[in-house]
Amino acid sequence: MRLNIFVFIIISNLVNGQAIEWISFEQAIKAQKENPKKILMDVYTDWCGPCKLMDKNTFQNPYVAAYVVEHYYAVKFNAEGNETINYYDNTFKNPNYDPIKKGRNATHQFTQFLGVKGYPTIVFISEVGDLITPVVGYQNPQQLELYLKMIKQGDYMVFSKPDDFEKYLKNFVPKFKN
Repeated sequence: MRLNIFVFIIISNLVNGQAIEWISFEQAIKAQKENPKKILMDVYTDWCGPCKLMDKNTFQNPYVAAYVVEHYYAVKFNAEGNETINYYDNTFKNPNYDPIKKGRNATHQFTQFLGVKGYPTIVFISEVGDLITPVVGYQNPQQLELYLKMIKQGDYMVFSKPDDFEKYLKNFVPKFKN
């Protein structure tokens, strides 16, 4: 029954052309209090080519969009932006942000806190606001599907050895189409 409902939602979303509705981090944390869901945070920069490709090729993919909309709060975070982030009684800013500068800018304190080492990075956050993991680099729909499902289902929590993920990856059969 649950599979039929999911298939109906996917088909309905494909027909309706549902897109991911990106919200701020603060909005996602607030929404979690009323309806607990994990957060998918797209950490990007304005100058990042792979970030733009991921927006176009991955996040606009109807299978990805439908899955993200149903199971996650989707957050876009500019890693070099000027947004103030409040997280676990800490305030993160970008004190060296230069609004006149074109291209690369100063790195936001929250980007550093998240441990982001490259762009794009998808950061997954639990229903209670705890960091789960960052996924660095461009992900096509099938590559992102692995992480979306593994994290949504909690499968990552049973990994105890480094090769557990490799076994999971080897046995994963993607269902998302391009």
